[in-house]
Amino acid sequence: MIRSFWSRVSSLLGLGTQPAPAIPDEGGKAVLILSGQGNPGEKYAKNRHNAGFLVLDFIHREYGFQPWRSKFESEIAEGVINTANGRKKVLLVKPQTYYNETGRALSKAAQFYKLSAEDIVVLHDEIDLAPGRLRMKQGGGHSGNNGIRSMIAHLGENFRRVRIGVGHPGDKSKVMPYVLADFSKADIEWFEPMAKAIASALPFLVEGNDERFQTEVMRLAPAPKHDPKKTARSGN
Repeated sequence: MIRSFWSRVSSLLGLGTQPAPAIPDEGGKAVLILSGQGNPGEKYAKNRHNAGFLVLDFIHREYGFQPWRSKFESEIAEGVINTANGRKKVLLVKPQTYYNETGRALSKAAQFYKLSAEDIVVLHDEIDLAPGRLRMKQGGGHSGNNGIRSMIAHLGENFRRVRIGVGHPGDKSKVMPYVLADFSKADIEWFEPMAKAIASALPFLVEGNDERFQTEVMRLAPAPKHDPKKTARSGN
């Protein structure tokens, strides 16, 4: 019997298992912010709109980041990622302002750490990419994503974006119910390996090698060849 979505996500995030040992705080300030897009609370935890939060939770456990704590209207955690350019201190940020106001919270963290938009990476769901596809982007507009619109308003547009394809419902009027619906059983078949691949390729992202990061994620977790519901738009 196929386990429920949330049981499998719980397994993916390591819930109910021993987390990786927390990395000791080495001092110094974070050189990069990784922020996930999502809404706070159990009501939204399994939604497609919370793809960014879910991936951050997996990264948090996989790399043994410090425990989550509340600051900057967000849940934050610090950790260290080993890259080809040395050890880099990274701050994970899950804004608790709700999706459409995430820029307000993230700007507080950026100001505190004296980081610019170029030092911020945002992971978010992308309806204009087919399920299981991932594309990197830096700068540009918001494409109707109100969370990204908020980021641009507070930070400018030059932050980096990890766009996680969740597909499109096929009609503009159905977009909001679609992204605020829970991931389907079919979704978890691609989301689980993608989250693992993002974590595995994370050092490339942290060192600024976006092209290598994107290539590695898609190598480790190829997107489904077709969307059985035929509801997704393919995009670049």
